[in-house]
Amino acid sequence: MTHTDTLTDAQLLRYNRQIMLPEFDVAGQLKLRKSRVLVVGLGGLGCPVALYLAAAGVGELVLADFDRVEVSNIQRQIAHTEADVGRLKVESVADSVRAINPDVSVTTVAEALDEAGLEKWVSVVDAVVDCTDNFTTREQINAEVVKQRKIVVSGAAIRFEGQLSVFDLRRDDSPCYHCLYGMVGEQSLTCSEAGIMSPVVGIIGAAQALETIKVLTDTGTPVVGRLQMFDGLSGSWREFRLKRDPACPVCGTGRGSPES
Repeated sequence: MTHTDTLTDAQLLRYNRQIMLPEFDVAGQLKLRKSRVLVVGLGGLGCPVALYLAAAGVGELVLADFDRVEVSNIQRQIAHTEADVGRLKVESVADSVRAINPDVSVTTVAEALDEAGLEKWVSVVDAVVDCTDNFTTREQINAEVVKQRKIVVSGAAIRFEGQLSVFDLRRDDSPCYHCLYGMVGEQSLTCSEAGIMSPVVGIIGAAQALETIKVLTDTGTPVVGRLQMFDGLSGSWREFRLKRDPACPVCGTGRGSPES
């Protein structure tokens, strides 16, 4: 992925509405254009994440998912259409991304990422967006971003509820996913078991995309060390402060002094 340090007239026009933001400006757009992001999971969260990052002008997206589109996905996975049923989700989302912004480079990984796969792809990106739906995969992603000291933007949604947090493992004071949840053992409920209201994944996915843009461009204050929880039935957000666990078996050793 190679980019110049200037924007073309067409790009200045395309991204005008965010370039005019003083906190972002041309410098932020150039940083975003030079960034590479891994999106793991292309369901209800991954679809809006990929679409918004592409529309905003991220340089490259690495899209990872082994699954195929089913009719029941279309209710909330907005990058897929009925014509995509049976296709690999990575192919469907890649087509949607290119339709929105052909300037974005897209790499597809149509497989479940094991330890070696995660090591390979995490090493070549600037941030990881965790859009998966089970604790086992989230723990595997967390272990790799801790190992490589990268950023992971984590989201989850079920029923009418969602949650969001950013774990910036470049920072010695940042907790990791394991600090928050630990080893839960059993899998969490999935949307097929508990249900999900369609716009809820859109709200959380859009928030994940925003947090990703913020950490890639050093804009604003990312939700590092905080857990935000959304209740769609009441339309309310709650926020909790998180601290790194010095006894955490994943990140608690050899990463500097714990947060006081």
